[in-house]
Amino acid sequence: MSYRRSVDVSPLDYDLPSIAEKDYASLRRLGKKPVLKVIDVQHSIDDDQLIMCRQRNFGFLSILGFACTILVCWESTLIGGSAGLIYGFILVWIGSLAVFSPLSELVSMAPTAGGQYHWVSMLAPPTSQKFFSYITGWLTVCGWQGTLASAAFLSATLIQGLAVLNNMEYVSQPYQATLLFWAVISFAVFMNAIGGTLLPKFEGFILILHILGFSAILIPLIVLGDHQGPSEVFDLFLNTNWPTQGLSFMVGITGSLFVFVGANGAIHMSEEIQNAPVIVPRAIVFTYFFNGILGLGILIATLFCISDLDVVLEPPSGFAFIEIFRQTTYSTAGTTIMVSIITIMQLAATVSILTAASRQLWSFARDRGVPRWRILEKVDQRTTIPIWSVVATTAISCLLSLINLGSSTAFDDIISIAVAGLYSSYLITLSLLLYRRCTGGISFSSSPSGTLTNTAGAQLTWGPWHLPGLYGIIVNGFACFYLTTAFFFTFWPDTKAPSAEDMNYSSLMFGGTILFSVVYYLIRGRTDYSGPIVEVAR
Repeated sequence: MSYRRSVDVSPLDYDLPSIAEKDYASLRRLGKKPVLKVIDVQHSIDDDQLIMCRQRNFGFLSILGFACTILVCWESTLIGGSAGLIYGFILVWIGSLAVFSPLSELVSMAPTAGGQYHWVSMLAPPTSQKFFSYITGWLTVCGWQGTLASAAFLSATLIQGLAVLNNMEYVSQPYQATLLFWAVISFAVFMNAIGGTLLPKFEGFILILHILGFSAILIPLIVLGDHQGPSEVFDLFLNTNWPTQGLSFMVGITGSLFVFVGANGAIHMSEEIQNAPVIVPRAIVFTYFFNGILGLGILIATLFCISDLDVVLEPPSGFAFIEIFRQTTYSTAGTTIMVSIITIMQLAATVSILTAASRQLWSFARDRGVPRWRILEKVDQRTTIPIWSVVATTAISCLLSLINLGSSTAFDDIISIAVAGLYSSYLITLSLLLYRRCTGGISFSSSPSGTLTNTAGAQLTWGPWHLPGLYGIIVNGFACFYLTTAFFFTFWPDTKAPSAEDMNYSSLMFGGTILFSVVYYLIRGRTDYSGPIVEVAR
């Protein structure tokens, strides 16, 4: 009787014409071992043998759903007036496309979960490579931790907004928001811990809901609303006591900055995505283009439906769009359904953000950049999930949520590091990429198989996704200019003369993050951290 035996091998041990082979080789060239979530795929070698090859479980549609989920954020404030919101949204949309086009080039060159700090390490001059990479790693870690806390808190307050909508006598309490915060985080942990091959399917389902939900909200706004005139939507600017309308406009774009900040979560999933050098850039750029169109459409439709601006500016639920939906449908039940769609999408976004934040923390721990890195770098052998990084990320968010019990302002100030931290990491990375572009430091020639490339001290080569010549320099330069401007205005308060409660303390949080990372670097980091570690031999 003949039988077939199954052997667990590397895809490079046999001549297998598969994506898995390319994935393994691309990560090996960066000096890294593949250890994160994969699925086992059988390849038949002959009549007597089956080869079990470990293959990544995120494809284009699932990672597109992942990226779109993180960016789904249709609620807006009316700082800057209707026209200010629309033109500010367009400005941030164009700026974000400019930022993530060269970032897509970098993930095509080096598709690793580390993202920005790995790229800074490979792009920076040798004398400053270690320090700049370390600081960028901390800014990215803190940015993602703040993003997760922001997303979970938004989900919690959306649930409270639904409660106010259906019971006007209900008065939301801080402890209730904190408990709901923990419930949201628990759901995100559950999906991440047991996800396995289920998580990509979940992201694909959310992508479908993302598209259908857009239609379910847009159609009632167009059909049922009492629409105001175009001049009130496209010509109305509000000024909160700033000396000029232009300054008021720039201060008002900060709400849109948060909407577009998170699609780089797909970057930190690179080690779990099939054919990452091609799929990740494609998913990121398509996500920004696609979500920009949807976001602009829903924003214009929503603003046309404002009938009582005074109530919208001071909504009982705390969310302007809930009041606009109520004014449009004249139905509490209809408004509840529409808001529930957004709440479900925000819950899904929290799941994806926890995934991205934990992968980035795990990667930095793998390279010994954070305290207790020996624990945080561990990957569960059964699920191939960095479970301790998931636990640590969850614990940080839950501890931050306790601050809300004492002061919601203090909590908002702490999580404001989300935008400043991530935007500063983008700026450092793209400034170094622009330097390398202009000095010819990146070649087009491919290195021999097995040779280290696109890591510290190794040859730099472009990946399959590339902005050529002068066009790349222009886009890269504009991205740096946009990031510098946006980063500057993230620290401004909403009004010219804010009270202590309304003051924007994000500059304090950003400075504190830099100070902590520098002090820890001098005490411990400079001995533990040497940049991305080469785990495989040349």
